[in-house]
Amino acid sequence: MSQTAPGLREVEHEIDVQAPARQVYRLIAQVENWPRIFPPTVHVDQVERSGDEERIRIWATANGLVKNWTSRRTLDPDGLRIDFRQEVSSPPVAAMGGTWIVEPAGDDACRVRLLHDYRAVDDDPEGLAWIDEAVDRNSRSELAALKANVELAIGPGESRLVAFEDSVEINGSAKDVYDFLNEADRWQERLPHVPKVTLTEETPGLQILEMDTRTKDGSTHTTKSIRVCFPHHKIVYKQIGLPALMSLHTGYWLLTETATGLTATSQHTVVINTDNITKILGEDADLARARDFVRNALSTNSLATLGHAKAYAEGPA
Repeated sequence: MSQTAPGLREVEHEIDVQAPARQVYRLIAQVENWPRIFPPTVHVDQVERSGDEERIRIWATANGLVKNWTSRRTLDPDGLRIDFRQEVSSPPVAAMGGTWIVEPAGDDACRVRLLHDYRAVDDDPEGLAWIDEAVDRNSRSELAALKANVELAIGPGESRLVAFEDSVEINGSAKDVYDFLNEADRWQERLPHVPKVTLTEETPGLQILEMDTRTKDGSTHTTKSIRVCFPHHKIVYKQIGLPALMSLHTGYWLLTETATGLTATSQHTVVINTDNITKILGEDADLARARDFVRNALSTNSLATLGHAKAYAEGPA
């Protein structure tokens, strides 16, 4: 850690990855990968793109709080380098920027360096200490997750990743369906498979949802999710409190208007926690069975939720 000017902090983190440098660079460059790869990242939108310049909006956790900001990035695929600078920061951050650098270390290995420079609002020492802690925690978490995910992706064996979607046609308005999905604090009274729910929304459109969900076999599991809501079109979420059989769960609710109403879609992306397969499903269970179990459980509950949303939107005014 260094300090080159009053109030300005510069830090660097790095990690060695057993994967080709260009493959790692592509994973970092494609922001749609981030919620799956980086634990703090909830959602990323590409706002605009022109050549190697792009503008992105990021929602992520920092020291247990959910923050969002807009950044500009300059991509250098030949130099395996990405420069970024926050355009709109969230307090206590006054300014934040940095660089991803991927350095080849042979054909199948590389070193990833993550550089940050930042300043706190009003150069406040407490604010700077908060940022120091958040940057250090998130950088270590992101680099470790990048290493684990890319090495897993190129390794042998069946994929632990499960991604799928379910859709329902609804003869109603997108606003009504969105309201049903957005008002998750009412799911306990509206959805039979949700016996308990708590919703916190201190910032409009940014929700923390904790709920108990009952599966077909009668068992109940508790989850905690961060949700980013885009009226009346989409709700994106990432679970930060997971059932034992999952090491990652992200997804979204998407409403697409049609000539007769709308298509409501539930999408899930899950990574199976292989350490818990036999513990949860029995000694003879394998990865294939775990993938089927998770898909069936999530699909059943998603379709149930969409069915109730359909009834709500198509019901009497």
